Amino acid sequence: MARIAGVNIPSEKRIEIALTYIYGIGRVLSGKILKNADIDFNKRASDLTNEEVNKLRTEIEKSYKVEGELRRIFVFNIKRLKEINCYRGTRHIKGLPARGQRTKTNTRTVRGNVRRTMGSGRRKSSEKT
Repeated sequence: MARIAGVNIPSEKRIEIALTYIYGIGRVLSGKILKNADIDFNKRASDLTNEEVNKLRTEIEKSYKVEGELRRIFVFNIKRLKEINCYRGTRHIKGLPARGQRTKTNTRTVRGNVRRTMGSGRRKSSEKT
């Protein structure tokens, strides 16, 4: 099992797909990386030589921000929005959708499955009246 950018790459998958396990690398970017490193897309991750793994590692490290560094950038961006009290920042603070989605319905995942209508979530009484 190869280890690139602090992530164990699954050995049974094609290398094009296995690279997507690294945070910040999708299908298109993995294709570009493999093209620059001159590695066959259909090769399995377990079939890579140490030389090819080192090529991939250096290509990713020198050209792209991935994993911890990229996560840190996202956290700082959200923190900045919160500090300047812009609309998106206040939505992040309140735990609501920040990109214009409707909130009367369809935000259960963001709000934490809180039901805010009159009858929903009400318990049935055990006795008949």
